[in-house]
Amino acid sequence: MLPCPHALPRSAAVLLLGVASGLAGCADPRADVALAAQSALVGMPKGTLLSCAGVPHRQAASGPLEFLAYRAGSIDYYAPPPPPVGYGWGYPWGYPGWRHRGLDYDPWDYYPPRAGDVVDNRCEATFTLRNGAVERLVYRASSLGACAAVVQNCMALVPQSLPPRPTPSG
Repeated sequence: MLPCPHALPRSAAVLLLGVASGLAGCADPRADVALAAQSALVGMPKGTLLSCAGVPHRQAASGPLEFLAYRAGSIDYYAPPPPPVGYGWGYPWGYPGWRHRGLDYDPWDYYPPRAGDVVDNRCEATFTLRNGAVERLVYRASSLGACAAVVQNCMALVPQSLPPRPTPSG
């Protein structure tokens, strides 16, 4: 049998599979909840939405549509440690090993925040209602995981579809 010139070598296929499974492990389950809510909450009555999400931060009406906006999340600042005793000629400039990065936090960088980092974890969720029921849910977010805080109580009210259980034979 002749080798196929376009086939991936076995080691490359194993490497790709390992990378794909590693990236799947980095998924944020809170972001998954927020994404699922965009379809699961469609049709929810306004009274139920208000009881599970609370009073909105802002609301407006335009013709037959009503908009309810909710906010969640925070901006976190990671303060640098105090200078060690004996460094009298300038903190953070004289700090050994100090690398000041300012406000350049990039959510795609896979490292924990360091001193001086500012991490933005905010979300604004806007529900569009028509005839007293949710028609659409959109997010404006720096972190989709933060949006789960708005919708998690409402998602608990949505019936979950479970796979059928196998019946014991016998």
